[in-house]
Amino acid sequence: MKIITIIGARPQFVKAATLSRELQKHDAIQEVIIHTGQHFDANMSAVFFEQMHIPKPDYNLGIASLNHGAMTGRMMEEIEKIVLKEKPDWMVVYGDTNSTLAGALVASKLHLKLAHVEAGLRSFNMKMPEEVNRILTDRISDVLFCPTDTAVENLKKEGFENFNCSIEKVGDVMYDAALFYKDKAQKPNFELPEQYVLATIHRAENTDSREKLATIIDALNEIHKDIPVILTLHPRTKSFIKKYNLQPEFLLIDPVGYLEMIYLIHHCSVIVTDSGGLQKEAYFFKKPCVTLRDQTEWMELIDSGANILSEISSEQILLAFDTMRHREIDFSIELYGDGMAAMKIIDLVKSQ
Repeated sequence: MKIITIIGARPQFVKAATLSRELQKHDAIQEVIIHTGQHFDANMSAVFFEQMHIPKPDYNLGIASLNHGAMTGRMMEEIEKIVLKEKPDWMVVYGDTNSTLAGALVASKLHLKLAHVEAGLRSFNMKMPEEVNRILTDRISDVLFCPTDTAVENLKKEGFENFNCSIEKVGDVMYDAALFYKDKAQKPNFELPEQYVLATIHRAENTDSREKLATIIDALNEIHKDIPVILTLHPRTKSFIKKYNLQPEFLLIDPVGYLEMIYLIHHCSVIVTDSGGLQKEAYFFKKPCVTLRDQTEWMELIDSGANILSEISSEQILLAFDTMRHREIDFSIELYGDGMAAMKIIDLVKSQ
């Protein structure tokens, strides 16, 4: 059996590392990895392959820094060439990026079996490009690997039981990764305060608006007066902070590798983010989380009290932070499976 894996963005490297490690245990399965290049910066890409021992991509397309249509179209063009050459049995795509949709469309049009890992997620906000990508990918996939009960229910409500596909709840491959790599965490090469807030900002709805980004920076500046804030600086955020001439008073650091990020998560007090993946990693490492969005795909985190959504206003962000900083949270519930998601995915693919 030959499987083509499509990756392109930082969260997908983490997910792919887990599945690739399991695939290497099966001599009868060959994995061909296509890296679209959507995240091309060394700190956003190469370091993950080195630290997590992900096999070197068989193809690196280097497609980045384009508008959505151009990026997706270019990716489809190049992925199609590789699929026609390699003649795989399956394609595996992860999550909700342009790379995900490009791979899914190629697989569908070439009648290639398609597996979507992290299927069934919904934010119910069609203005988010990620929402469009994940819905379209789900609809044309043959097997939908869902991380949670909520994801399964979303698909059932949308009528997926009537479609020619298989819905499988397997758990979250990112939880697999957290369990595997937590003892391999590496301290970053700078001094850390005894207590600190770990923050990330990268979503277009927050970075592309001067008003919103300035509001977030102001709120983090205010939090920093009480407890140090460390912001890992996505290239998009870095450019807009400079463009808008904003003045962060807290520590800004370049993106770090996965092992350093695990260390930062494990030792922080609270997480403030607009990232989907980091919301879950906060739960994996038993940290309260404030999410700077109006909605989240991970509603089970809100329902469990481990996460809180905040409008982009200084008052609301500070209120949400204060709430989570002092909230007692039960992290014992297995929201994301038992850490065996990758094994279950491979067993199900083999049985199809």
